[in-house]
Amino acid sequence: MTGAPEPHDDGSYEVEVGEDLAGMERVVDPAGSDEERRIEAALRPRRLADFPGQQRVRDQLGLVLEAARRRGSPPDHVLLSGPPGLGKTTLAMIIAGELEQPIRITSGPAIQHAGDLAAVLSSLVEGEVLFLDEIHRMSRPAEEMLYLAMEDFRVDVIVGKGPGATAIPLELPPFTVVGATTRAGLLPAPLRDRFGFTGHLDYYATEDLVEILHRNAALLEIEADDAGIAQIASRSRGTPRIANRLLRRVRDWAQVHGQDVVDEPAAQQALALFDVDELGLDRLDRAVLDALCLRFGGGPVGLSTLAVAVGEEPDTVETVAEPYLVREGFMLRTPRGRAASPTAWQHLGLTPPPEAGGAVPGAAGGRFGRDGEEPATLPLGE
Repeated sequence: MTGAPEPHDDGSYEVEVGEDLAGMERVVDPAGSDEERRIEAALRPRRLADFPGQQRVRDQLGLVLEAARRRGSPPDHVLLSGPPGLGKTTLAMIIAGELEQPIRITSGPAIQHAGDLAAVLSSLVEGEVLFLDEIHRMSRPAEEMLYLAMEDFRVDVIVGKGPGATAIPLELPPFTVVGATTRAGLLPAPLRDRFGFTGHLDYYATEDLVEILHRNAALLEIEADDAGIAQIASRSRGTPRIANRLLRRVRDWAQVHGQDVVDEPAAQQALALFDVDELGLDRLDRAVLDALCLRFGGGPVGLSTLAVAVGEEPDTVETVAEPYLVREGFMLRTPRGRAASPTAWQHLGLTPPPEAGGAVPGAAGGRFGRDGEEPATLPLGE
């Protein structure tokens, strides 16, 4: 990027297609930083009844926990899956709270050797909850040790090396593993089978996000009206973490501009400054759609070519921008490549060619563009 773009009167920015977007912080990124997780910890509900949304998972999990309490034994191991930012860690904390047991927190990347896991397991007390975040990223030796620990509450400690090595069984007190993953398909089948309950978290409805934002605004001592909260919730991409982040950014804008209340105009102007449009799309999302529609006639176009057009790595386009665009119906994934849907053309204010989704600029199918402007013709090659 050669220089910062000039802002419009409302504070928003426009990025040309092909401009390098690498390194820009995305306010709609569902992944959370360490600082953000510390803020979230103060906002988390402590009981299942206070957890908004995810009604089916809440009901099922509540049944499992209540049955375990009545039996006086630890519940089955729990696996929580779903996209980042939906509350898997919060639910793990709630499970420990409902059981009135301590919780031990670690993650798959932190357990790279069987000895790392053995050290954690050997220090557990009866009934304790072991929360394994990103469990799909554990090493294979640690996974194999976890199989035995989850099923038989035992680990085999290897003493010595070579032919003289001896396995000493170490009995463990009953405990509950709560695993969280954003990619359940990467978990080996033997590990998945050892979880007695699996809950998949879906994106939240706007009304659930409104409830979350009202609660968190009160905890953060932010005065906000219903219209302002609704404006933030509608642009949060169904993700509480994004909603909380946008709430704090709108609060910052209101404080700097001398407003005591976060109302609808304040939310609109603040989110325009951070380049989040009314459907939750940011600069990278719109750059991808611009490239699809303006440069490639709606596609289909290969992922590598599309990534070059927006100045990003293919993995960034595929894992960061594409999931939301596909889920909301802006982009189609076809055997021939990525294609723009009619919704994408409409959202960008463009008139699609007669063969939108398969036409190529310069080929039969007519001219198109924003305000009658004809875009440059580029080949589709990878």
